[in-house]
Amino acid sequence: MIPEIGHFALILALLFSIAQAIFPLWGAQKNHAGLVSLARPLVIGNFILVSISLGCLVWAFYTNDFSVSYVANNSNSLLPWYFKISAVWGAHEGSLLLWIWILSLWSIGVALFSRQLDDEDVARVIAVMGFIAVGFLAFILITSNPFERTFPHFPVDGHDLNPLLQDFGLIIHPPMLYMGYVGFSVAFAFAIAALISGKLDATWARWTRPWTLAAWGFLTCGIALGSWWAYYELGWGGWWFWDPVENASFMPWLAGTALIHSLAVTEKRNSFKSWTLLLAITAFSLSLLGTFLVRSGILVSVHAFASDPERGLFILVYLLIVIGGALTLYAARASKMESSHRFTLFSREVLLFINNILLIVALVVVLLGTLLPLVHKEIGLGSISIGEPFFNQIFAYLFVPFALVLGIAPLVRWKQDKLPRNKSKLFIALGLATLFALTCYFIYAIDHIWTLLGVSLAVWIVVLTLFEIMQNGNLRKLPLSHWGMVMGHVGFAFLIAGISLTQFGSVEKDVRMAVGDKVDLGRYIFSLDSVDSVAGPNYSSYMATVSVKHDTALFKLFAEKRFYQVQSSVMTEAGIDPGFTRDLYVALGEQMSDGSWAVRVYVKPFVRWIWLGAIFMCFAAILCIADRRYKSVLSLRKAKTSTDGLTKAV
Repeated sequence: MIPEIGHFALILALLFSIAQAIFPLWGAQKNHAGLVSLARPLVIGNFILVSISLGCLVWAFYTNDFSVSYVANNSNSLLPWYFKISAVWGAHEGSLLLWIWILSLWSIGVALFSRQLDDEDVARVIAVMGFIAVGFLAFILITSNPFERTFPHFPVDGHDLNPLLQDFGLIIHPPMLYMGYVGFSVAFAFAIAALISGKLDATWARWTRPWTLAAWGFLTCGIALGSWWAYYELGWGGWWFWDPVENASFMPWLAGTALIHSLAVTEKRNSFKSWTLLLAITAFSLSLLGTFLVRSGILVSVHAFASDPERGLFILVYLLIVIGGALTLYAARASKMESSHRFTLFSREVLLFINNILLIVALVVVLLGTLLPLVHKEIGLGSISIGEPFFNQIFAYLFVPFALVLGIAPLVRWKQDKLPRNKSKLFIALGLATLFALTCYFIYAIDHIWTLLGVSLAVWIVVLTLFEIMQNGNLRKLPLSHWGMVMGHVGFAFLIAGISLTQFGSVEKDVRMAVGDKVDLGRYIFSLDSVDSVAGPNYSSYMATVSVKHDTALFKLFAEKRFYQVQSSVMTEAGIDPGFTRDLYVALGEQMSDGSWAVRVYVKPFVRWIWLGAIFMCFAAILCIADRRYKSVLSLRKAKTSTDGLTKAV
């Protein structure tokens, strides 16, 4: 009975979404206050219904209701309860329901926290989000019903969750990633509403910006969690593989990064209006593209859901309707969004636009590198591979000018400036960056050019960021959004340094070890102490205990090779000793005929700086969102509206 309630709630949610997409927009266009007032109640009703549906699916997993096909295929009675809950979004149908629930969550957020905006504007935004919900609810009801029963068959137990997903990463990574993906729908909805109404001003940008920052922050967190999950779970010591599905999340992040900077220009200087609108459409369109790639069945990836082509065709048609409709509206209306601000070639506006262009070029590179092999194969030209070397080389060349401009831009004034004004600061930053590179070369024997360049650019950004803070005088008067910018740029510097040092400074060795054997790797001595049998809740494993000696320090690592009985699959659990400046990493391979083991050992310098940089950027988004002026502008707009009305009356 519970699954039927969940299914019926989804049907009602579809009806509510259709009403949400039609009536508020119609009311806003016809100045019909009654229809406009329906926007918020419809959103609240939609959220309640989708929440009921998701709750029913969670209950089915928790109670081992294997009469539900989706539960039977993705759970097992021996599965720990926390993995039963996260198994809800462990495959296609449930993850899509989570996607829809998060969309309804963002929608109710807009409805509840936009009461000071004009009701007509809110109605248009909510209507656009309702239209998005209609497509996905129709998709799940027609092709991907998570409440489908197994009757007349009734399995005694389930097939179990994919062992790769039986990890803490599944609990938090997909929800965070989806919060970012779906969060860009708010910026998209605001952009479409602005195109429909013709109202695009600094207040619009200031109101759109916190929602965009929130989505970007969630997506940053989700990507970082996915990187960390792959690092410790897959046993190959990598943090990024340029997998097509990884790229599918990276592309909207690049567009979103460009969007938050473009919104800053639109908000502060009333410029880049058309460009900002296009970026808002692009960010969410790429989120939809990622959804298509993951669920269409055209990708072979550890991340992809095994879906049939019918589902992929449905999403493709929906994607073409949404993106095609948005771009058509943009082509018709964007030319009317003229910028009233003028600026010289050397100004903050131009530098921000240069970085926007570099981000979009990087996005296009990722897009082509991801889709070209698929297109090449589909048109019968055979299989080609575009992998890590291609992406690494292109991005290395792109992010050198990006980092240089990122350091300079905050020091440059809006509208116009002169280079000599900041000449001394630039020379000091360049000198310190060069000195740091020379120190790394002569003292730490780091001789890889890209590593030296990467750490130099990190120092360049940090030094110029400190100069920018100092030139603002009283630090207590700086708004939270300014500190958010500072933290975001410093976080990016940590990210660059971490990538550069890890990518080119890591050392690894594949060895054959019996208990008692030792292997030297750099300044570390790895010893295999023992390999013991361990029983888990739904698996058995061999656990290797590895001692690592460095001077007088001794570290213990525990690496596992797990066998999951239900799915008859083997998984690797790496043993890691984390550190601020290095990670010691051991992965246990197969047992040899003579009783020895294949073992892979790594020393990975500064790999934690990659995720530290991501944490800084997430907190940067939080600081920017918490800035008071995002609240005060709403009051100012309301006051301005009242004043304009009084003036007209007089």
